[in-house]
Amino acid sequence: MSQETTDRALFDQQKSDAFGEKLMGVLNGAALALMTSLGHRTGLFDVMATLKPSDSQTIADQAGLNERYVREWLGAMVTGDIVEYDPNTGFYHLPAEHAALLTRQARPNNMAATAQWIPLLGSVEDELLACFEQGGGVPYSSYRRFHAVMAEESDQTVVCVLLDQILPAFPGLVAGLEQGIDVLDVGCGSGRALALMASHFPNSRFVGYDLSPEAVEAARAGARERGVSNLTFAVRDLATLDAAGKFDLVTAFDAIHDQAQPAAVLAAIARALRPSGSFLMQDIAGTSHVHHDREHAMSPFLYTISCMHCMSVSLSNEGAGLGAMWGSETAERMLGEAGFGQVELRSLPHDIMNHYYLARLSA
Repeated sequence: MSQETTDRALFDQQKSDAFGEKLMGVLNGAALALMTSLGHRTGLFDVMATLKPSDSQTIADQAGLNERYVREWLGAMVTGDIVEYDPNTGFYHLPAEHAALLTRQARPNNMAATAQWIPLLGSVEDELLACFEQGGGVPYSSYRRFHAVMAEESDQTVVCVLLDQILPAFPGLVAGLEQGIDVLDVGCGSGRALALMASHFPNSRFVGYDLSPEAVEAARAGARERGVSNLTFAVRDLATLDAAGKFDLVTAFDAIHDQAQPAAVLAAIARALRPSGSFLMQDIAGTSHVHHDREHAMSPFLYTISCMHCMSVSLSNEGAGLGAMWGSETAERMLGEAGFGQVELRSLPHDIMNHYYLARLSA
């Protein structure tokens, strides 16, 4: 019997057919992700959540958009079971149960905002292909909407729950902030989390560092709008941070894994803390083992972001390329190597994608 005949005999057609159905679901899901991102950016979900069942012209008028494009978008939403349609009236309706996961009012559960990552990552596919072939990485400057999308993601996972869920999860943090301490946020981005803390804890003093001048300028503008005076921002390379013993609390929200030199950054953070200080780190909820990561509901999404952004921007700076899915096992090891003697890890109910670590210098 030839090898070809043997292979044909062993071929499981039922398994292949099931995989084909899965791939059709992948394609439909990817298409719906693009349309969901547009629904968020255009405000269509927010408008439809406030409307009774309406025709496409009414929806377009209320959103200030072109009806023909809205009608085709609605076609994707109806066939994707996101929007309901009555063929007798020609009316479209966004159910309240769906709006609860798709509108700006739904944060921190607005998955439409998170869908923006799909077109953002797709925009660098050609550059990433070159990296697969030649090595290297894609720089931050290639991701044209990165800071806007990241600010919305941070708004969902950090800002809107910072005061009532994240900080209270670790005893002593709120009391210290109320009394008055020195706080540094590394990789501060647009600075929304830091600005919220600065306005809520006027006795404390806050500093934000980020490598991106664009992000720092946005952070400064946001602080001016809030009118906070206990907050400053600066462009700074975190790996060369020289601030020995200046801070009582350092925070890093989704910022460590894409650093070019994450080990150096963690060591610099440890040096920047006073002996009784703490480091609060939010980072992706991987395990450091791909076979265990299969149990996470969003692992394919997280590995895709890691490959197409986090790992690549680090490699573009000749960095370690740690990637978003470095995982809790690696994170705890690296925190220990950086000089932290005690690490607490928490998962918080609002945030399926991240772990929260509180690290201290002494055990």
